[in-house]
Amino acid sequence: MYMGMKLIDLVETHAEPIARQWAKNVRKNPFTPYYHNVPEKRLVPQAEVFYTNFRNLFMEPKPVEASKGYFTRYAEESYRQGVPLHEALYALILMRRQIWLYAEFQVLFLTAVEQNLAVESITRTILMFDYAVYFISKRYRELMKLEWFEAPNT
Repeated sequence: MYMGMKLIDLVETHAEPIARQWAKNVRKNPFTPYYHNVPEKRLVPQAEVFYTNFRNLFMEPKPVEASKGYFTRYAEESYRQGVPLHEALYALILMRRQIWLYAEFQVLFLTAVEQNLAVESITRTILMFDYAVYFISKRYRELMKLEWFEAPNT
């Protein structure tokens, strides 16, 4: 898991610049129009919290438990802000991409052996984001149902 630790250390120590780059990307991506007018100063802390908590999610022996709590809260915040589900999910995909773009830019995995070992951290990261998509979409659905049942009869 050495390569995983190398990636985690990179993400934690560079959380702010990674978050700043993500905010720039999410504000101009054609799949995330909701975010285009959201100030960068509001977006950066959101991503920075995720990147600084990356170790907790990544190293959790039962990643489904850690993911459920974190990404359920992400879903609730996004839903309350009026972010469409598909954009909330794509913003998360961009967070994941930003990790790899930053790691690649830093030439984190130099040798062939390191690249092969990096597959472990890639697999674990993908699993965490798979859980994220599941829990976010599930929570959005629950919140939508609540809204439907609370709406006055017309």
